[in-house]
Parts: sequence; structure tokens; C-alpha cells
Amino acid sequence: MAGRFAPRSAPRRPVPRQAAADPAAPREAAALTREWTPPGPLDLRLVLGPLRRGPADPTFRIDRDGSVWRATRTPAGPGTLHVTDRGGRIGATAWGPGASWLLEQLPVLLGAEDDPEAFRPRHRLVAAVQHRRPGLRLLRTGLVVESLIPSILEQKVTTDEAYRAWRLLVRTYGTPAPGPAATLFTTHGLHVMPDARTWSLIPSWEWHRAGVDAKRSATILRAVRVARRLEEAATMPLPEATARLELIPGIGPWTSAETLQRANGAADAVTVGDLHLPGIIGHALAGNRNADDEEMLALLTPYEGQRHRATRLILLSGHTPSRRAPRMTRGDIARL
Repeated sequence: MAGRFAPRSAPRRPVPRQAAADPAAPREAAALTREWTPPGPLDLRLVLGPLRRGPADPTFRIDRDGSVWRATRTPAGPGTLHVTDRGGRIGATAWGPGASWLLEQLPVLLGAEDDPEAFRPRHRLVAAVQHRRPGLRLLRTGLVVESLIPSILEQKVTTDEAYRAWRLLVRTYGTPAPGPAATLFTTHGLHVMPDARTWSLIPSWEWHRAGVDAKRSATILRAVRVARRLEEAATMPLPEATARLELIPGIGPWTSAETLQRANGAADAVTVGDLHLPGIIGHALAGNRNADDEEMLALLTPYEGQRHRATRLILLSGHTPSRRAPRMTRGDIARL
């Protein structure tokens, strides 16, 4: 059920120097609000959790009360969204030039176009998790580059390295989020990621300082040069969207799947080429922790059309093989 937008005064706060110099970050941001009733159970943490790139992600916070803060760059400009579960109804407040867009897209973001009823579990483990987690819906941001860049940063490195790079680059080259979130959090306020032009102007030594090698930074630079064309993939069917992203050298099946799971809510965008996922799926469904991509895809065949949802449920089961090898060695090219 669509809600009504209502203006509300935002709390006054000192404007950081970076925000004052940026016309996209106004001194006073009027807030808009909306309420929406989801069509079924909805768990905010489960739905929006995939947008979080590490515990110190400068674009995302989960508050103590379970509400979610998100800073993003919409087609209308920067925006901040605060989403709260009000006992069956979802309340949202948004600030900035992108506020109206964020509230308009709120149901889609929270999985209103997703159809959990289309999923039929074929394994006892998957059925049990689906029963325990009725609030899982697949989100859809409608924003491709927002998910593409951190996915590129996560290629072939540890998650800690990728999260550090994302954190440093967004805090350095992004802008403070509109509204109160830029100063609300005691450690670091929320930031909106840089626009495509700013990404393209980051000097090579700053990529190096963030621990990003030349291959990944070059892939990001190629992507942001055609950002508008890539954003069109948000409205394409999965095969066409995948093909559009993989036209860019350096973007392969792993990166395109990770991006489209978030941007398009693609229920069948299964991640291949991952270091750990085949072993997790193989262990959960067939007791084979040594499964490769080929066996993983064979095991997921009964879920054709819903393989990403099946994977999410398996990961939520916690039924993962015990670690028997050291973690992937963390590198730090910034020290070189």
C-alpha cells in the first residue's frame, strides 16, 4: 500500500567543510517521510544486509533499534534513507535531492517485486531455513554502478582488503550524506559514494594507497566511463543485463552476478568463480566440501530460476564445512 510523503524539518547541524563546497550537499536538507505495508513478513536486516560492505561501510549502518541507514547516489542526486520496522509497517525518512526517488522506490528496494512463493525447496535443509526465515525477500536497488564498484574491489582479494579500499575511497572522495546521518554516528558519519566523474579523476597513487591494484582500478575506470549505459542494465532481463556488464574488460561472471543480485533483484544470478561458495553448497546439499563450480551448478539445477535465493537460504543455514586451511593471505600493496 503506497504511503504519503510528508515534509518534516531536519535537525540543524554544522556543515562539514567538504559538504559546504559541494553543491550536491545542501546545508539544510528537508526530510520526506513515507509508510508502506509489505505484502508479507519482512526482515529488514536480511533484505538490506547484502548492501553492507563490511562493519564500517561508510554508506550503510544498522542502528541499535534494528533500523537501517543508507546513503546513496540516485538518478536525482545524493540521498539518505532511514528505514524502520514499525510492527508490520515500514516507516521511511529520506533527505537530500534523491529523497523523493528513494521513497518512490522503497517498495521495490524491499522486495515488493520479488516472489518468494515461486520458490520450491527440494532439500530438507533448504526447506527448514525457508520456514525459519519467512522475512527473506530479494532487494532491488535499481542502481548498477553502486553495486558494481565494490564488487570489482572484491575481485581476487580478501574481504578485509576490499572493505578497507571501499571505506577509504568513499570517505576521501565521496560527500557527507544529506540529513543528520553525516554527524549522527560517533565514529564516522555516512557518506555518499563519488559520482562517475570523481571516480575517473582519482589519481593512481590514491588507488595504490587504498590497496587497489592496477587491474581492478583500470576496470573501475572503464566502467565509470560508460556508467549511463551500465545503469540501463537495471531494467533488463538477467541474460541481457549480464551481457551488458561483461562487455567491460575485467568484469566477468562473478562480478556481474554479485552486482545484479543487488541492482536487479535477480533471483537466478548464481555466483560462479567464488573461492568458497562451491564447497559450501556442495557440503550442504551433497556432503562434498570439495565441490567445484560445475558440481555446484549441478546441485542447484532443481532451483533453476531461483538459484540465488537457494544460495542465500543455504548460507543462512550456517551449515558450512569447518575450516581446515589457513585463510587467504591478506596483501597490502600500499606498503610497496
